[in-house]
Amino acid sequence: MELLSQMLQLLFSGLTLGAIYALIAVGFVVIYNVTGILNFAQGEFAMLGALISISFVNMNVPLWLAVILSIIIVAAIGGIFERTAIHTARKSSVTTLIIITIGVSIALRGLAILIWGTQVQTLPSFTDNTPINVLDAVLLPQNIWAVGISVVILIIMMYFFNYTFVGKSLTACVVNPFAARLMGINPEKMSLLAVIVSAGIGALAGSVIAPISGATYDMGMMLGIKAFVAAVIGGLTNAPAAIAGAFLIGIIEAFTEGLWSSGLKDVVTFSLLLLILFIKPEGLFAKASGKRV
Repeated sequence: MELLSQMLQLLFSGLTLGAIYALIAVGFVVIYNVTGILNFAQGEFAMLGALISISFVNMNVPLWLAVILSIIIVAAIGGIFERTAIHTARKSSVTTLIIITIGVSIALRGLAILIWGTQVQTLPSFTDNTPINVLDAVLLPQNIWAVGISVVILIIMMYFFNYTFVGKSLTACVVNPFAARLMGINPEKMSLLAVIVSAGIGALAGSVIAPISGATYDMGMMLGIKAFVAAVIGGLTNAPAAIAGAFLIGIIEAFTEGLWSSGLKDVVTFSLLLLILFIKPEGLFAKASGKRV
């Protein structure tokens, strides 16, 4: 019974980690599928979302409103980032654009340390966080929020891209930008929309994780890297594959830390990434997931 409760506890931790990685990984997928670049500032969108939410709560703004305002603000920052950095350099090579996103990531971390400092800050839980006992394993309601929100976002994204005109327009810009232009679709505007959406989702991810692990100016770097690894392992071409990869990474990390050593979880994660890149570079779940995004 003790072993069962330990395994269940590690599974809960892994699902929570996976849910956070999934929300950020979706942002990677959206931007990649529209612009063809990897946005390494995605983790910083999560960091900004968390810290801005905390700032609003400290000003006695209701928690739900603080989260919504942080999503709107970070989405606006994402739009400014796309217009000033990505759009102006759109004719540059993919490598140059990726380096630009890395530079923006560093700049946002620097801005965050000037505004919020280096201390860990916390956000109240979305609801009463009284632990729930399941077969002697402890499950926090905030963890349920994390998993539930990631599942809801997945459903919304699948519906948006597959059944709405704007979503299909975004997909068309990926499949054939020239044909999309002939049909009256502006790929530049679609690029702006993609970054705004991904920034908003990243901000939501930060607000979800802040009550669990706190928020600091540098939290986005590792979150972004892990989410990118999850997206590559699952499959960068569509959201369901990336989310599946995120939950896989979360569970592997939790079990590695719980049963082996916390110092080895990153080794296992990046070793798995290298293995997948050698064996199946398109991702483990890319083919099984069906449509792009």
